[in-house]
Amino acid sequence: VAVPSARVWIPDAEEVWKSAELTKDYKNDDASLQLLLEDGANIEYKLDKKIKNLPYLRNPDILVGENDLTALSYLHEPAVLHNLKVRFIDSKLIYTYCGIVLVAINPYETLPIYGTDIINAYSGQNMGDMDPHIFAVAEEAYKQMARDERNQSIIVSGESGAGKTVSAKYAMRYFATVSGSASEANVEEKVLASNPIMEAIGNAKTTRNDNSSRFGKYIEIGFDSRYRIIGANMRTYLLEKSRVVFQADEERNYHIFYQLCASSHLPEFKALRLSSANDFLYTRQGRSPVIDGVDDTKELCTTRNAFTLLGINESYQMGLFQVLAAILHLGNVEIKDKDSDSSLIPPNNRHLTAFCELVGVTYQDMAQWLCHRKLKTATETYIKPLPRLQATNARDALSKHIYAKLFNWIVEHVNKALITNVKQHSFIGVLDIYGFETFEINSFEQFCINYANEKLQQQFNMHVFKLEQEEYMKEQIPWTLIDFYDNQPCINLIEAKMGILDLLDEECKMPKGSDDSWAQKLYNTHLKTCSLFEKPRMSNRAFIIQHFADKVEYQCEGFLEKNKDTVNEEQINVLKASKFDLLVELFQDELKATSPTGQVPGTGGRTRLSIKPGKSRETSSKEHKKTVGCQFRNSLQMLMETLNATTPHYVRCIKPNDFKLAFSFDPKRAVQQLRACGVLETIRISAAGFPSRWTYQEFFSRYRVLMKQKDVLPDKKLTCRNVLEKLVQDKDKYQFGKTKIFFRAGQVAYLEKLRADKLRVACIRIQKTIRCWLARKKYLRMRSAAITIQRFTRGYQARCLAKFLRRTQAATIIQKYQRMVVERKRYRQKQAAALAMQTILRAYLARQKYKALLREHKAVIIQKRIRGWLARCWYKRCLHSIVYLQCCIRRMKARRELKKLKIEARSVEHFKKLNKGMENKIMQLQRKVDDQHKENRVISEKLIGLETSYGAESERLRGELNRLRGVEEDAKNKANQVTSLLEELERLKRELTVTQQEKKTIEDWAQTYRDEMEKMVSELKDQNGLLKKDKDDLNRLIQEQSQQMTEKMARAITQETQQLVTDLNEERSRYQNLLTEHLRLEEKYDDLKEEIALSSVNSTRTHSFVTYERINLLIKNTRTTRIDTSLTLKLQKRLTELEQEKQSLRDELENKEEQFQRARARVWTDLDSCYFDLTLNTFDSQRQELESENKKLKHDLAEMRRSLLGDAATAAGAPGSPAYNVLLDQLNASCEELEVRKEEVLILRSQLVSQKEAMHHKVETAFIILSASKQEISAAPDFHKLNEDGELWLVNQGLKETIRLLEHQLQTQRRGYDNEVEALRGELQNVKEENNRQQQLLAQNLQLPPEARIEASLQHEITRLTNENLDLMEQLEKQDRTIRKLKKQLKVYSKRIGEMGGTGQTSPGQMVEEPIHPVNIPRREKDFQGMLEYKKEDELKLVKNLILELKPRGVAVNLIPGLPAYILFMCLRHADYVNDDQKVRTLLTSTINSIKKILKVYDFETVSFWLANTCRFLHCLKQYSGDEAFMKHNTTRQNEHSLSNFDLAEYRQVISDLAIQIYQQLIKCMENILQPMIVSGMLEHETIQGVSGVKPTGLRKRTSSIADEGTYTLDSILRQLSTFHSIMCQHGTDPELIKQVVKQQFYIIGAVTLNNLLLRKDMCSWSKGMQIRYNVSQLEEWLRDKGLMTCGAKETLEPLIQAAQLLQVKKKTDEDAEAICSMCHALTTAQIVKVLNLYTPVNEFEERVSVAFIRTIQTRLRDRCESPQLLMDTKMIYPVTFPFNPSSLALETIQIPSSLNLGFLTRV
Repeated sequence: VAVPSARVWIPDAEEVWKSAELTKDYKNDDASLQLLLEDGANIEYKLDKKIKNLPYLRNPDILVGENDLTALSYLHEPAVLHNLKVRFIDSKLIYTYCGIVLVAINPYETLPIYGTDIINAYSGQNMGDMDPHIFAVAEEAYKQMARDERNQSIIVSGESGAGKTVSAKYAMRYFATVSGSASEANVEEKVLASNPIMEAIGNAKTTRNDNSSRFGKYIEIGFDSRYRIIGANMRTYLLEKSRVVFQADEERNYHIFYQLCASSHLPEFKALRLSSANDFLYTRQGRSPVIDGVDDTKELCTTRNAFTLLGINESYQMGLFQVLAAILHLGNVEIKDKDSDSSLIPPNNRHLTAFCELVGVTYQDMAQWLCHRKLKTATETYIKPLPRLQATNARDALSKHIYAKLFNWIVEHVNKALITNVKQHSFIGVLDIYGFETFEINSFEQFCINYANEKLQQQFNMHVFKLEQEEYMKEQIPWTLIDFYDNQPCINLIEAKMGILDLLDEECKMPKGSDDSWAQKLYNTHLKTCSLFEKPRMSNRAFIIQHFADKVEYQCEGFLEKNKDTVNEEQINVLKASKFDLLVELFQDELKATSPTGQVPGTGGRTRLSIKPGKSRETSSKEHKKTVGCQFRNSLQMLMETLNATTPHYVRCIKPNDFKLAFSFDPKRAVQQLRACGVLETIRISAAGFPSRWTYQEFFSRYRVLMKQKDVLPDKKLTCRNVLEKLVQDKDKYQFGKTKIFFRAGQVAYLEKLRADKLRVACIRIQKTIRCWLARKKYLRMRSAAITIQRFTRGYQARCLAKFLRRTQAATIIQKYQRMVVERKRYRQKQAAALAMQTILRAYLARQKYKALLREHKAVIIQKRIRGWLARCWYKRCLHSIVYLQCCIRRMKARRELKKLKIEARSVEHFKKLNKGMENKIMQLQRKVDDQHKENRVISEKLIGLETSYGAESERLRGELNRLRGVEEDAKNKANQVTSLLEELERLKRELTVTQQEKKTIEDWAQTYRDEMEKMVSELKDQNGLLKKDKDDLNRLIQEQSQQMTEKMARAITQETQQLVTDLNEERSRYQNLLTEHLRLEEKYDDLKEEIALSSVNSTRTHSFVTYERINLLIKNTRTTRIDTSLTLKLQKRLTELEQEKQSLRDELENKEEQFQRARARVWTDLDSCYFDLTLNTFDSQRQELESENKKLKHDLAEMRRSLLGDAATAAGAPGSPAYNVLLDQLNASCEELEVRKEEVLILRSQLVSQKEAMHHKVETAFIILSASKQEISAAPDFHKLNEDGELWLVNQGLKETIRLLEHQLQTQRRGYDNEVEALRGELQNVKEENNRQQQLLAQNLQLPPEARIEASLQHEITRLTNENLDLMEQLEKQDRTIRKLKKQLKVYSKRIGEMGGTGQTSPGQMVEEPIHPVNIPRREKDFQGMLEYKKEDELKLVKNLILELKPRGVAVNLIPGLPAYILFMCLRHADYVNDDQKVRTLLTSTINSIKKILKVYDFETVSFWLANTCRFLHCLKQYSGDEAFMKHNTTRQNEHSLSNFDLAEYRQVISDLAIQIYQQLIKCMENILQPMIVSGMLEHETIQGVSGVKPTGLRKRTSSIADEGTYTLDSILRQLSTFHSIMCQHGTDPELIKQVVKQQFYIIGAVTLNNLLLRKDMCSWSKGMQIRYNVSQLEEWLRDKGLMTCGAKETLEPLIQAAQLLQVKKKTDEDAEAICSMCHALTTAQIVKVLNLYTPVNEFEERVSVAFIRTIQTRLRDRCESPQLLMDTKMIYPVTFPFNPSSLALETIQIPSSLNLGFLTRV
């Protein structure tokens, strides 16, 4: 301390130790030190020249807050206290190592550090690798038990309220969680269930603790050879019985009494006659019946459940509660004075009555012996009355005795419930015992407690000393005797011969023994002989013992009474005679409870009754029970023997304050407990030797900066030796061991100071260089800036001069032009004024002239308009009158024409409506009429010529008339004929006139119609324009709405999709977790069957209680398994419903999009359909479509018949033959085709009916038109008699021909239609009959067994086909006869041709000689169909060779990926092909069971191999299932290979579940392989060497961060990941599945790394954050190389990345807090706060995170909605999916290697 500014510790009355800084150098002769306190005060610290009491030195700040106190360089009390305070207050860490001791400080607050995730994080870890924790101690004990084959003990001690019970409870919970149980009897649950029972009956509220254990207990947890819990055993020590009858202020009795009183309202407790706790003496003395935050009613339910779990049934429980209620009633029994020496109980005391009824004894006996005692002498026995005080004490003694018996009975039955018949291999004991106690008044209980702590402290000291000695001997360093405190003299004072306990027992045997006489014996015996024994100055009834922790003064009053623990023997006899079975059971082994002398202390009173004694004198002295002190000494000796036979682990619980304040630290109370619990003794022993220990590698890594380059040798051990000899001159300050360097106290601080100085010098040099570089850089910038400024200044000055010259010249020019402008402006002003005057004058004259002309012009216009208006008015009147007359006349004519037109319009319009299809023909007829008109004109011209010639001929005939007088009669006849012809001609002329008028009328109507059409078209065009405009507006509006709707729907769909995906993943995760649980239950079920088999063999040696319990648990587990199975099915159904719902939502989305598109199309269609809606399909197109459908139907029926005939031709084979199988396949295809054709015929029939109705309507219309035409034609005259106008006859002939043609066509079509309909009806009738026969056959077959059903159906089908074959043979014979007949005729014709001399190329004889055979189409030879046939008996061989004995590393390496899956599917295809459902079922079942069997071996390659093959088998089942959704990517050949007979959808689900199980097992395999690598490679290994240094460590050595030969590095992880990836690729695993596996791998890496980071204070530093980020970048690079960046693996590392960034960012200001909150979105608030609390500087240049900054972070993150879980769930597995991945490999091309030994398979 000669160095100024050195920091020291000085004593303080309030804070125990206070920090100060040395302000002046210290010299050896100085009598004082000048110190500066932290509050700024200067003091002078006096030194004692004799002992040189120099103050303790403070450790460097870098060592403050260490996990292990032994890592401190200076080991002393203030350093320990300060380190604990910093960890507890600043970092909120309650656990700290102190060598082999775990110091646990009670936080008085529930902390989230005891969950299952924390247990899993500590499981399997070395004790120094993680932050201190009770789980780390438990794991160390469990690991040493398994490794060293030695029993272990965990000793938990501390004073009341320090948390001993909770610590022991957490240790037992750890064992129960990590180890599990060897049987299914839920032993671990029973072990934990014993805690609430023992707390209810053995814990109570005290002034220091709300749940203080008032007894000691040692629980041995038994393990089998596989280190699984098989049972437990509990031993208790020194129950505080006095609490039953007395409690101090603010204290309570045992919890069970208050639980019963709080539950007294329950129906089952009515008989106990209980009420409030304030109504009973034993529960109201402490005046604190309620504990804040504790519900006694609920606690009783927990206690009862624990009783039930431990096998104590309801009747026993009610019996226990009955005894407890009786104790409460006994305490309320009021005893009154009868006289000075006697007492009595008033008659009919209700509490005594209740007591007697509850315990089943008589009221008189109990009232008698509560107030009397029996005294025995050598000759007689007397009954002596008791005074009220002694009677009250006797009553209380009885209450205590009953409770003690009840307590022991419960402990005994708890042990029976925890016992097992399995042989115990080893055990771990958990000792929960009271710590050192000292109160104002200390009695017998405190004496026993402190005696026990003396023994435990001795054992602790010896163990620590032994460990130190073993460490020195192992490292082969010189062993020097370490002086440590030995408390054997204090133990001898208590337990040796003539010691305190011996004298106490001796005094208890004395008839007149008392506390005062015993105190005098103590004074006489030990006061002068033992320095540890003292007598108080002011008391003669007390003594003082100097314990290892402190001096304790004990009051002698009550020692004898408590040591004897007497109770009235007659009271016990009364209880033994009870009718209450449980009470009798409690006292069945009761010895006579008398004093050692057989007399009660105290005399007085007279004898009421004299009774002669029986023969009990001989046994009276033998049956005396041992004193309490003797019993406690013996049990303590047994405990010490047990602890000495085990490896102890120590947990010291510290109570930080007496007010139960959360995270409040009282240094005085803490130091007192640290001294009492032996922590400081451990520190002293460590400090006496070499407390600081470094491995050579760690020393080299830490202090490499102190070495020069020449000092570094290849041998690091020699390098460390050389450097240390130079740095530390005193060789006694260190020792070199085999693997470590040992340092004295303070040497590490000295080395740290040298290291810090060296780094500080290096930092100064770096700062100097950087500052020089910055200064020179600044100078160069300034020089360059000065030159630039000069250059710009000179340029500015030059520009200013040039600017001045330019301005001068410009000013001259401006003056010149200014003057010119002024003069010109003046001239222009004068000129403008003159011109303005002239303009105004001229304008005035022009306006006057213009106004005169305007007036004249307007007058003329007005006259003109008036005259015109008058003329127009007269004209309009005239015109209106004329028009009115014309309208009337035209209206009259129009009405006449309208009537005619209406008649024509009706017929024409009707004709047009009914014969829209005949318009073209009408137009053709119209054209023909026009042509005929032209011909008529030609004929008319000819007729005119003929008339001319006829006139000439008439003149010639008149000339010859005289000559033809002889033929007058003929002339008369001809004259008559001419008259008739003329009449006919007139009639024809009239008809022609009518026809012409009709033609004109039609032309007028056509013109009117054309005009109307044009008008309508124009209107439609206008409407079309408006509609187009509206359409554009609507389109624009629709586009806007559609865009908005699309965006809205996209957002909604995205949200719904995300929600559905989340829900689906959760459901998948739950479902897959249930599959895992189901698999676990199956394994347990197998274990149960084995255990039942074993138990049946050993049933004679099995205890009946245990057997009954196992049977019950077996039934319970069976029920649970059933429930889990039904739950699994429900979740499967739920998962299917969710997938269907998702698909339905997608379909609904597509429907909405289609509806939107259809709506848009409908708008366009509606707009266009206004004038494009007149086109329809004609009858011819419908008829053609009908004919094509009929042809197709006939073709399909013919094909079906031909296939059936072909099958019938080859159906002669026996069942099982290829022909039989082909027939069966064709039969199934025919049945399916029959159903399809039936539906098509029904559809076709409906279409024909509709078309028939339409055709009838059209035919009727045609007939109406034809009839009308006939009527018109029939009304015409005979055209053959026409001799003038021949065109009408031609028209008539043309119309007739057209009508005949149309009638012929219609009749032909109608006949053809009727024929087709009849044919289709016949076909439909045949199909119906065939369907009925098939249905009858099916109904008959359904009544038969499965085997007979198949045979009957095949037999029936063969019979039917045979009949058809016979019919066809008959037809064939008829055709043969017809052919022979035709051949005979051909011969005859050939002979005739030969006779006529005709010859041919081919002679008839050749044709005759050729044999004619029946038509027989040969069956084409089939190619390989991708099937494998095997016999039924070869199925086991197939499964064995292909699954069970196939090694992925052996034969399977050279196979194509997925070959076993292809082979199994090809065998399955053959079973489906032959329609053997049993074969299909057994093959699938054997395959699934075999895969499950082979996967019991956890081998990654095997699991990966069968995961790939199971997925490929699943894909094959989908690809060849025949489902269109899976056949999209198949080739035609692959579609032919689809399964035809069986729907294996249910098996697909089973195989999918199997694939999920294999996937989860694969993840577990990978996790087991990666788990040991992750922490070492990601956290401990320094990938970037030299970035972080190793801090000093304590006794709990952590894993070295330097890469040794056996240490895992990041490269090891990357190599392992590459191995996984290559194996999966080699096995042909689906790429999507590989991505999911990689994502899970990275999640495990990130979660394990982050969890260890959160539990390791030494890893939370700036340099470690840099290492983690570099390691993460290497993992990302690996993903990039493998092309897996899109698999989501990178996102799983986001929490780890943010944690690393959190370690590196600045952590001081509010801006830093805001940045941290926005950056760490993937971390929870608990994780962020934990990292900030654990942040530890590795060098002096780093700073800790302030408490205020952490509180700021907590305040900002208060509104986050997240789980309070600290650690990530490393067991979480993402839900796996198996996307369909069809194979392009053709099954017929697969070859089976001979190495598989599958020669019994036949290719089909």
